[in-house]
Amino acid sequence: MKRLIFLFALCLSLVGCKAANNEVKEANPESKPAATMDEGSSEETSAKKSVTVTTSFLNDMVKNLAGDKVDVNLIIPAGEDPHLYVAKPQDLQKIKEADLLLYHGLHFEGKMIDALEKTGYAVTETFSKDKLGSMKEDGAEIVDPHFWFDIDLYKEATTNAANKLTELLPEAKEEIDGNLKAYLAKLDELDEENRKALEAIPEGQRQLITPHDAFNYFSRRYNIPVMAPQGVSTDSEVANKDIDKTVDFIVNNKVKAIFAESTTDPARMEKLKEAAAAKGFEVKVVSGEGQELFSDSLAAEGEDGDTYIDMYRHNVKLISENLK
Repeated sequence: MKRLIFLFALCLSLVGCKAANNEVKEANPESKPAATMDEGSSEETSAKKSVTVTTSFLNDMVKNLAGDKVDVNLIIPAGEDPHLYVAKPQDLQKIKEADLLLYHGLHFEGKMIDALEKTGYAVTETFSKDKLGSMKEDGAEIVDPHFWFDIDLYKEATTNAANKLTELLPEAKEEIDGNLKAYLAKLDELDEENRKALEAIPEGQRQLITPHDAFNYFSRRYNIPVMAPQGVSTDSEVANKDIDKTVDFIVNNKVKAIFAESTTDPARMEKLKEAAAAKGFEVKVVSGEGQELFSDSLAAEGEDGDTYIDMYRHNVKLISENLK
């Protein structure tokens, strides 16, 4: 932990050094090294602005808004759990070289938050408190960071990111604004698709059981009760009373299926199945490759669920098919 704090302190000092170095280069343009073919970059590539993002959600967001007009650097790889992610030295380089740093905020990035707040922009900055959910974590009330399951909040975050990209690339304002308008329309279409698919589930069977507490915004938006034996953090301890409470809910409501997540251990759901069986009720565990819900990360590039829209469609299809 001390090493991580030291590395981010070093990062912040390097970011400050970058600004100073840029001033020197502007005063002495002849001192700026020219890109060469041996360096593997063209003049066009070297002229691109660098945008560093913390998560796969923001990586997809920036690509939809700015396309190939910027170089996007991702800190937390797709498929990894942000709750458990430990920053690496190369992450400091990505932050140091960024012309724009975007992050979620709402303490989703955990231990990285101090460094991110000093050098970056949280896409959730404009969210009003009445739109945010809350949850219990280790006995304390905290803000629920999983805002992306509320499509209206995701649209607001996308608009905020577009505004920062326009500040970075004023010459591309018209194109970014056009991309934003088209993308927001796609999100509205997705929202309508979700509602139709989920309404096809008989009302008495609309209960979603997941490993950790990530789907409260989803529950609120589509009126589907959710329950998870674990809190917001995937590395928190699961109390026996929370397991028992979840099992009782499964048995009493005759829940047909419970769902594993791509960033959590499926064995946790198997234990719930075993405990329900001990009470005389059989419940299906939906898990395995391509059969897990996405919660804290998109899929790796090239796989099903590697964009926000595809991720949401994947989740809704999996839920509706197994709860009908």
